[in-house]
Amino acid sequence: MKFGENLKKLRKLSNLSQEALAEKVKVSRQSVSKWETGEAYPEMNNLLQLCKIFHCQINDLVNDSILDLDSFNSDTKKGVAKLKKEKQQRVKKISKAIEIISKICGIICKVLLPIISISLGIFILVLANIKIENNTIVSGDNKIKITEENNNIIFTHDNRELVKYNNIDLKLLIDALREKNRTIILVTIGSILLILYVILIIKIFKYIEKLFSNIGKTKTPFTMENVQYIKKISNMLIISILLSCVGKSVLESAINKFDTTGLDINITTVISILVLFSMAYIFEYGYHIQLDSKGVMYDE
Repeated sequence: MKFGENLKKLRKLSNLSQEALAEKVKVSRQSVSKWETGEAYPEMNNLLQLCKIFHCQINDLVNDSILDLDSFNSDTKKGVAKLKKEKQQRVKKISKAIEIISKICGIICKVLLPIISISLGIFILVLANIKIENNTIVSGDNKIKITEENNNIIFTHDNRELVKYNNIDLKLLIDALREKNRTIILVTIGSILLILYVILIIKIFKYIEKLFSNIGKTKTPFTMENVQYIKKISNMLIISILLSCVGKSVLESAINKFDTTGLDINITTVISILVLFSMAYIFEYGYHIQLDSKGVMYDE
């Protein structure tokens, strides 16, 4: 309960000092001070008297926040609405920040999409032209070679060392390349899934941008348009989670043909999907509740 905070707030909105309020309730100023600091709590008769003075209900005094504006007189109502508006402005500032961040992230993903697509295309072309010679991976023109030396994987071009790695299993790569057609098919499928995943992420950022743009501009976030946005975002997030799981499994199986782990879907992924699927219905439920109440953000 936040009785003390609510009492102090209503007293100031009514332009009453602690002494003036104490005189109306017929208690000492110290009693009012203790009520506001939480050191003491008024008896029921004093609580009812406070409700009469502020034209409010007991719930408005003891709840965490003041909800029922209609129970107040006009002057107090304006003050409470002003306080609500300050909170609303904070929500709108946060909404604007999320809108801007989503827009920037969407632009970054749009820039990355062609880069990823071209890189994957080049990788598949290179993959189609490589061959295996004496446990060495060689490019079609024999210029690029991948060999193993002292547990290190060495990439060379025209016999000049380019890159050295110590965390790649060359045997797995060679085994995968011995079945080149299968590997190319799996890598192509995995690449397509990855590109589709990035496209979905771009669309998700677009709808997040629109959603929070609406939240910042309208009196309430619970509009039918926002309900539709949240449904689209939820559905796309679910699809993107599934795409990432399937794509990861396909790409891993392209390297390791003995991989039998299947889809990498754990309990966290399942919970995420269920929560996202529920979000749209919770949001829509809030919209319908609002239609039957006065649950809007006050601008005036």
